[in-house]
Amino acid sequence: MHVQEWLDTVPAGAVYAVVALVIGLESLGIPLPGEIVLVSAALLSSQHGGINPVVLGACASAGAVIGDSIGYAIGRKGGRPLLAWLGKKFPKHFGEGHIATAERSFEKWGMWAVFFGRFVALLRIFAGPLAGVLHMPYWKFLTANFLGGVVWAGGTIAVIYYVGVVAESWLKKFSWLGLVLAVLIGLGSMLVLKRKAKKAQAAERQAAEPEPVPAAE
Repeated sequence: MHVQEWLDTVPAGAVYAVVALVIGLESLGIPLPGEIVLVSAALLSSQHGGINPVVLGACASAGAVIGDSIGYAIGRKGGRPLLAWLGKKFPKHFGEGHIATAERSFEKWGMWAVFFGRFVALLRIFAGPLAGVLHMPYWKFLTANFLGGVVWAGGTIAVIYYVGVVAESWLKKFSWLGLVLAVLIGLGSMLVLKRKAKKAQAAERQAAEPEPVPAAE
């Protein structure tokens, strides 16, 4: 079952909690499809009047910021042994190559790695725990974490929501256009068939009429 279809079965009010929880756990360091859930929920909000995109954005941002902060605290306390343990549990996500790539990003960009890491799946999982392991000053981490979480969650929801609304209106227009074209094609076909039928009837009448007998000389 697709994520959006599953979210559609969840009560509207619970969608906020699901989005905040999944994004929070992913930000904490658990490899979950946070971005897929966020995009699916945003698209659902454009089609579901019971889901407010502003509230959805606030919940997603809160989940991102809180999850990253918890991940930072765990990483600061656990240190590199934590990364080694995560590498054994989740080798596809916390392998040595992945950790080395994330560390190089942090060394080069500092707090900006936390901000822009929110938009990259790999760094989104690593940002909190790795910033704690590297003992990044918490005020720098919190600033980048808050700005990145709000811009990523709010921006993604705004774009997907707008695209969903526009797409739905275009689909409605195309459906009406398709109906009009179908009616016009149907009428045109009827006119063509009528003309052919009249021509066929005229030809039959001419064939049925007796040929005139020539007058005797």
